[in-house]
Amino acid sequence: MKRWYVVQVYTGFEDIVKTDLEKRFVEEGLQELFGQILIPAGEVMSFFSSDTKSKKEKIFPGYLLVHMEMTGDTFRLISATPRVTRFLGGESPVPLSDKEVDRIFAQISGKLAVPQEKSPFVVGNEVHITQGPFSGFMGIIDKLDEEREKITVMVSIFGRMTPVELGFDQVKK
Repeated sequence: MKRWYVVQVYTGFEDIVKTDLEKRFVEEGLQELFGQILIPAGEVMSFFSSDTKSKKEKIFPGYLLVHMEMTGDTFRLISATPRVTRFLGGESPVPLSDKEVDRIFAQISGKLAVPQEKSPFVVGNEVHITQGPFSGFMGIIDKLDEEREKITVMVSIFGRMTPVELGFDQVKK
């Protein structure tokens, strides 16, 4: 029975990996074990720019959904494909539930809004460091890197303000 599995690939190479996989299915003669390969993307419209055109944007960058029957051959074929990192679930991948699949298809069709998450941190705010060598210190946020989920906090060490780079998970408001 075919189920949906999540495959992690190099970000930005989703289209190339999809094409490679489709070619490899035919070369190996395993087309009957595979259904479709999906790159989850939806229409996104910007409300703040003067440009009212919508554009396609990937919902889960770096991931593909593959509808397939899980066998040793299919697992090896996908795992051995260049630019494929791994199956979600590792050596024993778990298929997506019907509820998860329905939610993803709703996002793709535009029936379900995907909120843009904003960082809870703001430059100039005071934070409490909870993990690492500076645990227990208080500091002021100097820089934010939302893409890498890192912040630079100015901490007073021996009476001098010193920048310390921390992850979002190492501090709290």
